[in-house]
Amino acid sequence: MAKGVPAFQSAPPAGDKPAGRGAAKSGKNAAQNGEGGFWHSAEWMNLVSDILLLVASVVIGYGVVKAVLHMPLFELRQVVVTTPLGQVTGAQLEYAAVSSMRGNFFTVDLDKARESFEKLPWVRHAQLRRRWPATVEVSLEEQAAVAYWKMLETGDMRLVNTHGEVFDAASNAPMPVFSGPSERAPDMLVAQHRWDEMLQPIGRHIVALNLSPRSAWQLHLDDGLVLEMGRDQAKAPVDERLRKFVTAYPAAHEKLQQRWAVADLRYPAGFAVKMTNEKSQDKPQVSKGKQ
Repeated sequence: MAKGVPAFQSAPPAGDKPAGRGAAKSGKNAAQNGEGGFWHSAEWMNLVSDILLLVASVVIGYGVVKAVLHMPLFELRQVVVTTPLGQVTGAQLEYAAVSSMRGNFFTVDLDKARESFEKLPWVRHAQLRRRWPATVEVSLEEQAAVAYWKMLETGDMRLVNTHGEVFDAASNAPMPVFSGPSERAPDMLVAQHRWDEMLQPIGRHIVALNLSPRSAWQLHLDDGLVLEMGRDQAKAPVDERLRKFVTAYPAAHEKLQQRWAVADLRYPAGFAVKMTNEKSQDKPQVSKGKQ
């Protein structure tokens, strides 16, 4: 053997046992390393191809449906208002429809259109639905104003509907004027109805109703008389004081024989009256109401 050259052993015979164990182990490692695994499995390949086919079908189907829905065949041709209207004008309806309805029968955004209609001054609620083949039906609930609302901060006028909600619109109808904290509008509406009924025996009704931030009530009647009601009290509720005033009013008014300017009902046992011809610094006359 030449010097410096490494020696090699010859391989064992092919039929030797050690060689058989080595070959088996080598095959097992090859299987573990993926040789002849996923890419050579018919079942896995079929599953992958099915999934890819399904995804492709969905994408193509979505594209076809989208294309069909945008075809001129489904053009939106008319908008029909199904409820009779008293305050909302045709021009307002046309503006709301044109500014909000984009797309065709299937793609028009009904929620966006509904919001556009509900922004109109006299619309409280709106409902929209599709009617085949090319129509959108609109159902509107109009505001029903029962009073004016004077803003405490700015003096601007709003309106109050039958639900005691303050909304922004214009009106010339003869209605009472409310002024107070906006969150108390429902309470003021209920109080106005109740007190109008209580004033019927003396033939008067409320034309203005004020509620201070401290919850003190003031009523202006149709003959110019102002009733200072004050705050509701457990021992002397406002309703009870007004009831006593209505009972005592005919006799007291006939006795005094003058037009009243202000009646102060903040006294538990009676009320004070200020005449129209009295000076502001004069002491008001007092008439005791019956208990």
